[in-house]
Amino acid sequence: MITRRTALGLLATAFVPGLARTAFAESDYLKPKVEAGELPSVAERLPKTPRIINNAALGGAPGVQGGTARMLIGGQRDVRLMPINSYSRLVGYDRDLKLQADILESFTVEEARIFTFRLREGHKWSSGAPFTVEDFRYCWEEVILNRELLKGGPPVDLLVEGKPPTFEVVDPLTVRYSWERPIPDFLPKLAAPIPLVLALPSAYMRQFHKKFQAADVLKKHIHKQRVDDWRGLHIKMSRQNRPENPDLPTLEAWRPRTAPPAEQFIFDRNPFFHRVDENGVQLPYIDRVVMNVSSPDLISAKTATGESDLQTANLDFADYTLLKEAETTYPLNVLLWKRTLGSRVALIPNLNCGDEGWRKVLRDVRVRRAMSLAINRTEINKAVFYGLGQESANTVLPESSLFKLDYAKAWASYDPDQANRLLDEAGLDKRDDEGLRQLPDGRSAHVVVESAGESTLETDVLELITDHFRTVGLGLFVRTSQRDIFRSRAIGGEVVMSVWYGLDNGVPTPEMSPSELAPTSDDQYQWPVWGMYFATVKTKGEPPDMPEVQYLVEKYDAWQMTTTDDERATIWHEMLAHHADQVFTIGTVNGISQPVVRARRMRNVPDKALYGFNPTSFLGVYMPDTFWYEGGA
Repeated sequence: MITRRTALGLLATAFVPGLARTAFAESDYLKPKVEAGELPSVAERLPKTPRIINNAALGGAPGVQGGTARMLIGGQRDVRLMPINSYSRLVGYDRDLKLQADILESFTVEEARIFTFRLREGHKWSSGAPFTVEDFRYCWEEVILNRELLKGGPPVDLLVEGKPPTFEVVDPLTVRYSWERPIPDFLPKLAAPIPLVLALPSAYMRQFHKKFQAADVLKKHIHKQRVDDWRGLHIKMSRQNRPENPDLPTLEAWRPRTAPPAEQFIFDRNPFFHRVDENGVQLPYIDRVVMNVSSPDLISAKTATGESDLQTANLDFADYTLLKEAETTYPLNVLLWKRTLGSRVALIPNLNCGDEGWRKVLRDVRVRRAMSLAINRTEINKAVFYGLGQESANTVLPESSLFKLDYAKAWASYDPDQANRLLDEAGLDKRDDEGLRQLPDGRSAHVVVESAGESTLETDVLELITDHFRTVGLGLFVRTSQRDIFRSRAIGGEVVMSVWYGLDNGVPTPEMSPSELAPTSDDQYQWPVWGMYFATVKTKGEPPDMPEVQYLVEKYDAWQMTTTDDERATIWHEMLAHHADQVFTIGTVNGISQPVVRARRMRNVPDKALYGFNPTSFLGVYMPDTFWYEGGA
């Protein structure tokens, strides 16, 4: 049966009747360039059908242009937060986490495998160059299919059963991607915080491509950019997710003006941005974003002294009291949004750890369940989170349509007696002189939990869990290292147990991929070797040899063949129920608040919202381009 789902891009941001192109307002910031003939008028800069954002319908208000937003970042690499928060996507999520066209004018989906994209006529890159189907063709034929640039072939995200799609240019405004089998997570990948790249500014990038550039000129570029070859040059100059090349045209609300190294990164408004408000005012409202580099440890203090106008990065719940007190001294407001993590702090047993003794023990579900039952989540919630969190296993949040209370409660009550019984049954029934249980190989059961050491909350929670574990005869020690070292050790099998976040996306919808619940990536610390196997299309790592994990792989594969939301929801629930029962990760508390600090006169920042990397792209789905300053710049 052929199913057809047509999703038009302007569903959530309907056209405002009667908005004539002549009504578009010119920015004071850009007016001198327009008057000097350096820029066309705003009516000529916008697409024929710009995306119209109705602020009033979103609970805000139409604003005025102008001003600078200061933000703090914990290092130069954090400049990557800009395209995540700015969140212009071919297809993106709205505030209800429904997919809608954004950069695209519209899209259609047939049988979950044929995707037809229609561009906005007259849409332009920030350089003023037209954004056309040629930019998709260039990206597909000259980059994705170019084995000199992508030696491993097209990205795994574009493969279905190892095969890439057929790409077609249908007409001057339409392109199509077609697979032989369904690929239900194709659109969510385009809406991701770090999206799948399908289009590049071809007019700009040709100068760095071997096929289009003279060898001697290319050689000069390679020397200037200090890269090894034209491949490295093309990759460096085309990074849209790392706005470090000020010359790279963008479709985001702000364009980078600073190349690293720098202590301050400046972003200017994109004169050709495709969104306008209900009054015909081109977005973004705010002219400039300035990101100042600071020590991560000082960001909360600097924010509390008014050095940031919009801050979420490097702030945590533990900073709330300090920030709230600052409201009385500085013109700022502190909001609390709800984090979307499945668990703010989770213990993650490594089922692939190199220690054979511990590997056998951790693969016994009775041990994982016992560890979970030994944790007093009520105490953690009260002592660390002031009782404001939700005591829960690591699972989806009530804000998700997939939530069930059974998932949250599975093996998550405080029951040391049952934990002791389960550990006895699992063969850990002997004790050493200190009262600790002994592993089957005779060693005392000292669990070493490794941490990236990035959160004091983790430390506080682990101190409590150390006491909880002791009551059931388990020792717990914490080893802290830097994130890169920690990750390397986990993948290498040197980590027995990690402390990390729970599910990154705790508010999924059925059309979002359940990939977090199955081995799909080597950064899944419960099974990094199995995750690597699937992430590398079976070229590295190992296939899972536990039937309980193979079940998840089969369900994930089945989800990837679905064509309806009902089928997807059914599989989601099967995976969530299995995940809850098997306790592959041990959650503690979720629903924790995230401080969001804004300048007091900044408007349209929601008082309540969800906050996370995936799926909200931190601030992204709330569109910072609609934030504005009351009282003007």
